Amino acid sequence: MTHPEMTVDELIDLLSACDRSAPVRQAMNPFFPMAHRLAQVVQSVDETGRTVVYLAEGRDEDTQLGHLPPEVAVALAWQGAVQAPPRRPRRTAGGK
Repeated sequence: MTHPEMTVDELIDLLSACDRSAPVRQAMNPFFPMAHRLAQVVQSVDETGRTVVYLAEGRDEDTQLGHLPPEVAVALAWQGAVQAPPRRPRRTAGGK
């Protein structure tokens, strides 16, 4: 099954709704969600001759920023929303 690919035009439309001064990061690996800095945009041609644009992370050791914020992983449907278990009332010194 093939998945439709996002085009540069669609990416620009999505980015146009964002804060233009915000840093751009890449979310990677849904099974161990991490955030990475983007460093390059490279245009190339794939094996079918179609033009493709790649967003690449940097090569510096601080390119991987750490765990993806949980709300981002939930928004990407990479993990479910987790709620704390309901609290039980505390017992009093009298045992009730």
